[in-house]
Amino acid sequence: MVAGLGAQEVARVYRCGNEYTNQPDPARQCQPLRGGHVTVIEGTRVSRTGETAAMPVPSSSDTKVEGAQQRQRDLQAQAVLQAELQKAQAQRQELLRQWNQGEPERLADEHKQPQKYQERVAQLRAALQRVEADVAGLQRELGRVSSSAQGGP
Repeated sequence: MVAGLGAQEVARVYRCGNEYTNQPDPARQCQPLRGGHVTVIEGTRVSRTGETAAMPVPSSSDTKVEGAQQRQRDLQAQAVLQAELQKAQAQRQELLRQWNQGEPERLADEHKQPQKYQERVAQLRAALQRVEADVAGLQRELGRVSSSAQGGP
């Protein structure tokens, strides 16, 4: 017994990975904690059976919007996608200018350090590939939104 705790017995606490317990699992490597105090903060219990709390599912009548409102949303989405596409295309143009068909201009310190130049070329190539993928994705999404805004499937 520990002074100040009265008749309460002090249980040994174990660390089993990221879990702290006073009932170690023999299948896991649990280490007893020595010294100090462990603060336990009560939280929500996690179900070990894999069951999740049932989330209320809105009925189809709750999620439907009027045709005019949906067209307005589609037009807003189309405007946002168009702006993003223009930004991505401008970025692609700038990267293509810097890329200079695979021969970017060497910066002052890159004349003496060819490895630094090669790293920058690789970074430019990767950035160009990313922005081209972004442009293609935005164009696909814009086509999808445009067709739904016009009453398509």
